Amino acid sequence: MPRKFVYYLAASADGFIARPDGDVAWLDHQGSAGDYGMTAFYRAIDTVLMGRKTWERGLALGQTHFPGKKNYVFSKRRRSGANVEFVRDDVPAFAKRLRKERGKDVWICGGSALFGSFLDAGQVDEIVVHLMPVLIGEGIPLVAPRHREIPLHLLSSRRFADGVVRLRYAVRRSEKPALRVSSRASSRR
Repeated sequence: MPRKFVYYLAASADGFIARPDGDVAWLDHQGSAGDYGMTAFYRAIDTVLMGRKTWERGLALGQTHFPGKKNYVFSKRRRSGANVEFVRDDVPAFAKRLRKERGKDVWICGGSALFGSFLDAGQVDEIVVHLMPVLIGEGIPLVAPRHREIPLHLLSSRRFADGVVRLRYAVRRSEKPALRVSSRASSRR
């Protein structure tokens, strides 16, 4: 069975994954209904992809990497870190190479720009979003803004006792490109 690239995350009910400064304290809410399937998901993957900001946020919280997994951090700057490999390759080439390797599924852990890059390259198979019962008003969006139209197919939904809702979508492949350039933008070239 081919490896899937899965964007697995939590978001506020108004579509943000973090506050503008990267803070995610709002994720810790009272009455949690457990791990929302994270343990099973973690067993189904062997590779984690992170953007530099997500990795640095993890470092600030004391998490250097995801244990037992191959950890990749996408960064334009040369960096070094224990237990992670830094990637400067373009997303399509990297994803195609990784898909050819044997292994379990791949977790696109964050952030919104990295997810957007994989989405625009046609390299996302599933999106699993846990909508948290909170509005935070502003922040980092679930996906980096861009003029795109990506059809999704709902695979499943689950409501937890504490109000969290998990939505699992397949990304539909279409004949047209994911990105559309407006006619005004293309006429300026």
